[in-house]
Amino acid sequence: MTRFVVERIGSAILTILGASIIAFIVLRALPNDPARLIAGPFASDDVLNAVRAQMGLDKPLVAQYVDYLVNFFTGDWGFSYGAGKPVLPLVAERLPASAELAIVAFVGSFAAAVILTVLVSFSRSRLLDGALRMLSFVSVGVPPFWISLLLLMLFFEQLGWFPGPVGRGPAPAAVTGLYTVDYLLAGNLRGAVDALWHLALPAFALALGSFGYLVRLLRANLLDVVHEPFVTVLHSKGVAPVTAHFRHILPNAFLPTLTAGGLILAQLIGGSVLVEQIFTWPGIGTLVIDGITRQDYAVVQSFILLSAMIYIVVNLAVDLLYGYVDPRVRRS
Repeated sequence: MTRFVVERIGSAILTILGASIIAFIVLRALPNDPARLIAGPFASDDVLNAVRAQMGLDKPLVAQYVDYLVNFFTGDWGFSYGAGKPVLPLVAERLPASAELAIVAFVGSFAAAVILTVLVSFSRSRLLDGALRMLSFVSVGVPPFWISLLLLMLFFEQLGWFPGPVGRGPAPAAVTGLYTVDYLLAGNLRGAVDALWHLALPAFALALGSFGYLVRLLRANLLDVVHEPFVTVLHSKGVAPVTAHFRHILPNAFLPTLTAGGLILAQLIGGSVLVEQIFTWPGIGTLVIDGITRQDYAVVQSFILLSAMIYIVVNLAVDLLYGYVDPRVRRS
């Protein structure tokens, strides 16, 4: 087990280094000069050189990369000239909103996918199975930004059932930064329900694609496990179908879905840019859109590496959990 953990941690470190190199190279390959963007179009050469020196752009690329990596992991993520403040406090301020949206979307999609797939597979109804397959194909194929606009037009503009693109709603006393949790900690159930009401449409739009993918994955795994020899043995021993399905078949089919679920959660945290922009959700997605619009070098660079790190760390945690749950993974 120790070797398995060391190998996974080493792989994660190398992947983070690779992601940091890609982010560093891509942003420096852009045609715009960040010093010119900060100093203005009419700045003199002396002013531009001074700004470049202040940003460390006058150093060799290798030295710039080392500074970038060291500064990132020591908490110095640069300065956002568009927002007029350091990048780290900006991200720390916006990250809870993205995390809450991603968690609600993930819990909803994961629970719905597991419940519907298990019930349909146990019922053995071809009609229900076909309907679920069709729903999963549609869910995967619908772009999140399109379903976001459709939800707003139907449930806000036409029916008025849900809030419009107004963000998260009234803020509670900050404890965790997650509005639903903070309202519950304060004993304000009505506030927690209102926070969930604001989350409903953007979370649904974000969760739809994940739902379809999880349904297809779990359904395929269930079909594979059902034809395993041990299932035939269970039936020959007279084990009840309910017991065989929920105690033996489902746990074996669930492990790959658990792995995919962890990766989906990481992707949702860093990949909700368009949904956040449409719903005016004050997360890191809207922050990076503003950074791209303003050509804010430090914000975009930090977002790329942070998203990669979230994805890699969650992937590492899922790998370790998978190895703990399934001894075959450790042995391989």
